Formats: sequence, C-alpha cells, structure tokens
Amino acid sequence: MPRATNSPASRARRKRTILRAKGFRGFRSKLFRYAKDAVRKAQQYEYRDRKRRKGQFRRLWTQRINAACRNEDMTYSRFIEGLKAAGIEADRKILSDLAITDAAAFSAIVAQAKTALEAKHAAKAA
Repeated sequence: MPRATNSPASRARRKRTILRAKGFRGFRSKLFRYAKDAVRKAQQYEYRDRKRRKGQFRRLWTQRINAACRNEDMTYSRFIEGLKAAGIEADRKILSDLAITDAAAFSAIVAQAKTALEAKHAAKAA
C-alpha cells in the first residue's frame, strides 16, 4: 500500500502561511521554512502588542492632560488629586479629549479641581 501524505491539505497549509507572510522582506515571504517562523513571531508580537496598546494610549492621554493642566498653572498629579477631592469621575480618555476639543470645559473642570484641592488643604490645616 502506498504511503498517503495528504498532499492537498499540506499544500493548503503552506499556502496559508505564505499568504500570511505577504509583505515580509526577502525569503521570509517566499520560502515556507522561513515564512512559518516569521509568521509565528509576528503573531506573538501582535498578541503582546494588543495588550501594550492600552498602556500606550493611557500614557498619551496623561501627557495631553498634563500639557493642558500646565497651561492652567497646575500639575497633572495635583489635578488628579483635585478631581478625586471634588468627586469628579471622568476617565483620562474623556479628559484628554476635552483638553483638545473644548478648552473652556476643561478650564472649568480645572477650576473645580483647584477649589476642591484648596478646601481639602484648608480642612487638613484646621
């Protein structure tokens, strides 16, 4: 009995890997032996970076809020402390968007945070 290799399935599997490697440079997109390693590594990076992207966006929002706060003569950490003291629950994404698109609304929030912060320090001193 001849040996069965299931050639159509093997060829389809290799073709799928080569198609996933499309756009890679050199033999990593042409030869199956190298393409399978490149695709596997690319999938690992893709999975890892989906998790990292969230932290990158949070850092971006923090930088934008910090820049807008410094225009209002306040630091980022004092601003966040003031928000907590004022009981304002807005996440960094929304605050960043406000800082960019609606400067007047952001200034109002900063003013509320400043007054709450001053009240907190006054209560602490008394």
